[in-house]
Amino acid sequence: MTPETLADDDARSTIRTISLRLGSFVGAMFFVNYLDRVAISFAGPSGMNHDLGLSAAQFGFAASVFFVGYLLIEIPSNLALHRFGARRWLARIMVSWGIVTVLTAFVNGATWLYVLRFLLGVAEAGFFPGAILFLSLWVPQRYRSQLLGSFYVAQPLTFVLGAPLASLLIQAHGLMGLSGWRFMYLGVGVLAVLMGIVTFLALPDRPADATWLTPSQRRWVTDEIARGADDGAPRHASAWAALRSGRVWLFAVAYFGIIYGLYTLSFFLPTIIAEFEGSTGGHLGVMQRGLVTAIPYIPAALVLFFWSRDASRRGVRGWHVGIPTLAGAIAVPLALLPHSPVAQVALITVLACAVFGALPTFWSLPPRFLSGRAAASGIALINTVGNLAGLMGPWLTGWLKSTTNSYEGSMCIVGGFMALSTVMIFILARATDGQDGTRRTVSSR
Repeated sequence: MTPETLADDDARSTIRTISLRLGSFVGAMFFVNYLDRVAISFAGPSGMNHDLGLSAAQFGFAASVFFVGYLLIEIPSNLALHRFGARRWLARIMVSWGIVTVLTAFVNGATWLYVLRFLLGVAEAGFFPGAILFLSLWVPQRYRSQLLGSFYVAQPLTFVLGAPLASLLIQAHGLMGLSGWRFMYLGVGVLAVLMGIVTFLALPDRPADATWLTPSQRRWVTDEIARGADDGAPRHASAWAALRSGRVWLFAVAYFGIIYGLYTLSFFLPTIIAEFEGSTGGHLGVMQRGLVTAIPYIPAALVLFFWSRDASRRGVRGWHVGIPTLAGAIAVPLALLPHSPVAQVALITVLACAVFGALPTFWSLPPRFLSGRAAASGIALINTVGNLAGLMGPWLTGWLKSTTNSYEGSMCIVGGFMALSTVMIFILARATDGQDGTRRTVSSR
């Protein structure tokens, strides 16, 4: 059977259609996913810490324990995803974490909050790699950055749109007899359950099932993906080759620093902004606080879009990751110096831009060093080590706050880890950004 072909304009039109229809849908799923994960950051300064009697260290532990369940179950969840199919498993994940989030609305102490945060990590495990896998089944390799861009931009938009949404729910204090932070948990949990049901009923499994593509478009996408299926991608991964690779560990350390900045920012920014009020003697309402929390993420979303676009046009270079991490490393300690909340928010905005500028381009670098069977295990190792920062960052930040009654030490640690990421990236970049253009790879073959 002759493979389907399309003219360049028709091919680009097909990819745009898929990006708009599918990328936006999965991006919305990611929005709900991240909103449920960081709902604790909005609940804490809005009455939860007071009602449950949480110290900063306890709050940090509650934020961090999520990642214990997440890391323990991620591999089994990925295996189940392959067995049951991405669409069905993603729907199951969303309904499960929605139920756990709803239950969090009724916790009566720190212990139950810890238990439910752990279970939320268990429920969410596998969502991110599952979403990436699902999207990869829809477009040929050369078009994936365009589709993944629609997916990644949902992360900063979670705070641009999610912070005001969470604040609006918190303002419904007393509705259904619940305090504002409890009603917020109930609302975002129900949203996740509904989104999971819609995903199961409406999301097509593969291009051949997409009624919004023409028959020729469906055949072209299917044929193009089939042609790229045997491009040397690993089918059976060996972890040993990755574990022995110094470059893989350098990437893992670099990713750890970036993720450390991301989750410290995500979980503690609303609390830090609440403390601005105490230091200045002013007062912000719940909605005003939510809008201020969203400020750093508006330019971060723009930086993510345009920086990734520049990287796609030029070809990703090491400095596409190194420059943002360096900017973040400098901005974090500087944020401790000014006494003006406006200046501090401006510097925190630089950190947000740095993190979201670095994240999408980072993942274009490891495949230059990894090939064959080592690729899957190496990338999995990098991702696992990076997510350990989600376990360590919020807990250490909260512990230092309780111990020193200040965020200065924890913010210096964030800057230090991002500086370490910068060093690692520029060391690694020399192998790919050199004039000879050669690539050294790690392979298990």
